[in-house]
Amino acid sequence: MGENYQPPFTMNEEITNLIVEIGEYVGRITTYDAMRPNPILRRENRIKTIHSSLAIEQNTLTLDQVTDVINGKRILGPPQDIREVKNAYEAYERISSLDPYRVKNLLLAHKIMMEGLVKEAGSFRSGNVGVYAGTELIHAGTPAKYVPDLMSQLFLWLKKSKYHPLVKSCIFHYEFEYIHPFADGNGRVGRLWQSLILQKWKGVFAWIPVETLVYENQEEYYNILQRADKAGDSTEFVQFMLEMICDALKEISETNDGINVVTNVAINVVTNEERVISLLRQDGSMSANMLSASLGMTQRQAQRILAKLKREGKILRHGANKNGYWEVVNI
Repeated sequence: MGENYQPPFTMNEEITNLIVEIGEYVGRITTYDAMRPNPILRRENRIKTIHSSLAIEQNTLTLDQVTDVINGKRILGPPQDIREVKNAYEAYERISSLDPYRVKNLLLAHKIMMEGLVKEAGSFRSGNVGVYAGTELIHAGTPAKYVPDLMSQLFLWLKKSKYHPLVKSCIFHYEFEYIHPFADGNGRVGRLWQSLILQKWKGVFAWIPVETLVYENQEEYYNILQRADKAGDSTEFVQFMLEMICDALKEISETNDGINVVTNVAINVVTNEERVISLLRQDGSMSANMLSASLGMTQRQAQRILAKLKREGKILRHGANKNGYWEVVNI
């Protein structure tokens, strides 16, 4: 890396189109927010963001439990999971005061996020790490002795790069996870820092729950990270993250009332899930593409709903993608 470092990334037409589309949605939502700012809405979306980001890391608390913890109520749950929620809430509350271009601020964010959870909270790791799927090593982090220098160079690139902030935030996210600078907490801190970069571009990202869509597509999230590692190129990951951002904005901007976001999005999600289940009861061989055409939604939205229903045990997949079918589980 370094001042002249160019990350392994290629701008393509799809990414360019996503940047334009995201910009249009941001403009609409910013107008709604200026007309009637809603502190309750922002707090509820902040809680959704925290729940989703921690759930990706195997935190077991439900959204209601996370809400209770943040509201100061006592709950029954693993002490570490409760501590993770309290730490994450503090980190997200302080995010707007952090400078996305300062390594010291990143270390502070990690200290807040991981205090009482790991020994090296607020410090780069002293040992080598790997990411495992069971017993299989799927990614080896950069050797510990190189981490401080690589992170300094990555931050210098972030500050100097002329790429659009949307693209820079995604590239940084990928490079951060590739280096894996901390002993633990890399995923949640990486997503937090991408949110910070986006907020410094447009303040509306302070309450857009992009992490919720990543959580609903976490299998694809990890698969694309692995493919990007093997390819030595972050382009596919950048496009995936931009699609997640675009979908989050689209769901908000296309509600009947762009101001009552949380209520309307919740209603739309439930309705769409019920409609998907209804169609699958009639024809379990329907693909995400067929569902999206039938229901007037994007293919990505249909895929996300199918993944969520599958994860919740409401539908089962039998056979391969091409010749298989969905079974609706009667609960």
